[in-house]
Amino acid sequence: MIAEQYRRLLRDRPTRRFLAGLGVSSLGDGMSTVAIAWLALLAAPAGHTGDYVGLAVAAYTLPGVLGALAFGRFLRDRPARALVLGHCLLRAGCLGTIALLGDAVSPAGYVALLAGSSLLTAWGNAGEYTMLAELGGPDGRLATNSLAGAQVSLAVIVGPLLAGAVAGWVGPVWVIAADALSFTVLGIVAWRTHTGAQAEQPVDRKAAESGFKLLRRRDLLSLTVLTWLFFFLYGPVEVALPVYVAHDLGGGARLLGVYWTAFGIGALAATLATGFLKGRDMRRITLVIVAGWGACLLPFGFAPVTVTVICFAVGGLVYGPFVPLTYALFQSATSTANLPAVLAARSSLVMLSSPLGVALGGPVVGALGAGPTLFWSGATTIALAVVGAFAWTRQTQVAALAQG
Repeated sequence: MIAEQYRRLLRDRPTRRFLAGLGVSSLGDGMSTVAIAWLALLAAPAGHTGDYVGLAVAAYTLPGVLGALAFGRFLRDRPARALVLGHCLLRAGCLGTIALLGDAVSPAGYVALLAGSSLLTAWGNAGEYTMLAELGGPDGRLATNSLAGAQVSLAVIVGPLLAGAVAGWVGPVWVIAADALSFTVLGIVAWRTHTGAQAEQPVDRKAAESGFKLLRRRDLLSLTVLTWLFFFLYGPVEVALPVYVAHDLGGGARLLGVYWTAFGIGALAATLATGFLKGRDMRRITLVIVAGWGACLLPFGFAPVTVTVICFAVGGLVYGPFVPLTYALFQSATSTANLPAVLAARSSLVMLSSPLGVALGGPVVGALGAGPTLFWSGATTIALAVVGAFAWTRQTQVAALAQG
């Protein structure tokens, strides 16, 4: 049944074309995870390598928070494909400038261009998922989210490997040039993709409410808080896992690669299978995912390496559907007119969660050690699922009483 649903979506030319554009852009972003940090290493001022690399990596994502806040008044009534095009043009222009300057780019100029490229990230992401909701329709939006998410998971596996090969052959600047080209492709595809009469028209400014105002609705607020805390608690894993491999296990980069590859393969398979969850209680499944991911981290506190690798692969299977499911919940709870503003507001908040978790991870690993940090990250995540289940049950009861 789900295979037929995927086939139906892929038989639709606009859907197939837009998903292909997202796939190209996802591969470019997957490659950029290596290239941006590597070029920052080459451009870093003497004696400040670590700080500069961290600044460059942050500049590629975090200014999107400022963009979501600063441009809401001007962009919340724009058609979704215009948001995607604007984000892609800005990204491609700034990254293309870095590629053209090459070795001539200054350290400050490099960070400034990366920051400029990310200003419309939240709005571009909101436009993409609004277009996916329109293309999939009420019955197919979970499947379109799953296909888009599967491409991101595949890009996480393939992109860094491809970037490493290209950067080693011709240099990281060419990888950044390829990323700029990938955004150009997505921008053109998005502009040529017509999702329906309602989505093509500018939204009435009076009808388009502030995304942050809409997020105060109890159902959307609780989902946003759960997502923020889930990603925040995931952050320390990115710090603790390399330390766990190097210090606790005495392993090297190859073993670390085994962990992340196992996770990526599990996430890819699970994301493709997310469409099977259509028609079920997605909020309950979301809580099961949160608890399941936490449970997969517990063995890092006491189990041998083979067990933890298997658990991390299972963790990928559990984690994979989270993003498509939560986006589907937002899409089903929000009108087309307000969906871009709501998703941009959501992205601006959630975008901060994982970096803050990573920042917390360093001191926690230093105080507790890597294995215990992974264990307690899992235990706290399970507690989050329990609290979330209680809060949503209470919310449902209050809503039922209000209707009665």
